Amino acid sequence: MTSHVGEGSRDSSKLSQLVNGWWFHYDEWCPEALRALIADDFNFRCRSDTGATAYEDFIRVDLTGADEVMAWQETHRLASPYPLRHHCSNILFTSHRDGVTEFCAYIFVTKVVDGRPHALSSGIVHGAAQESGGQLVLAKLQVVLDTRESVAYSDLPTIAP
Repeated sequence: MTSHVGEGSRDSSKLSQLVNGWWFHYDEWCPEALRALIADDFNFRCRSDTGATAYEDFIRVDLTGADEVMAWQETHRLASPYPLRHHCSNILFTSHRDGVTEFCAYIFVTKVVDGRPHALSSGIVHGAAQESGGQLVLAKLQVVLDTRESVAYSDLPTIAP
């Protein structure tokens, strides 16, 4: 049975806290706190929407397992700028089935240039969370970063999510 999530503020709040906690602890590189937010079989994927960026090798990943994901996250974070801020917004709760809550959200990423925030990237996140040991943890995050030029929506080719 599928039901939409988000009707109860408690569920919305827990999931929002979890997703926002992931980005905060990643940006500040708090690996113990970050690890506590993911399931042992956590799946993390990241890529650009075009697959053709100059930095594709730096961002492209598809890993499953907390140890593998955390090792990649550490290498990736230590090679990224600081301060780095992932702003997660418009979290949409899409379904809840068999104890797994699925969601999608936008991210907007900034770094500081000349003393001011500078847009670095934006994208869409698809994810899932589940209960584990009495707490809500991330089961998957799939990040697709925006890199193609914006055009009128009516000019877009059909694109699969």
